[in-house]
Amino acid sequence: MARAPQNGLDELGLKELIDLQERVKVAIVERQQTERAEIKSKMAALAAEAGMSLDEILGLRKTRGGSKAPVAPKFRNPENPEETWSGRGRKPNWLVEKLKKRGVSMEDFAI
Repeated sequence: MARAPQNGLDELGLKELIDLQERVKVAIVERQQTERAEIKSKMAALAAEAGMSLDEILGLRKTRGGSKAPVAPKFRNPENPEETWSGRGRKPNWLVEKLKKRGVSMEDFAI
C-alpha cells in the first residue's frame, strides 16, 4: 500500500533533498547564534539591573595582559647550573634527591 506524500518531500529528487538539508543546517546554526545573542543580551540587562556585570554573575575573571611573566629562579642545582626551580609548584626531581641526603637543606641550593 502506497503512503501519501508528507509535506511534499516525496516529490523532491535526491539532489533537491540534499540541497534542502544543507539549507536547514545553515538555518539551524544561524537561529542558534541569534537566540544565544538574545539570551546573552537579556542576561546582561538583568545583571545591570542588579548593579552587576554578566561576568560577575557567571564567575568569569578578566585576565590582565594575557599570560603571566616567568618567575625568577630561587634554587639552583650546583652540579648542573641549568637546572633551576622558582620555588613554586612541585619540587624538581634533582632537588628531591639532594634533600634526601643528611645535612642538606633548601638553603644550600638558594641562589
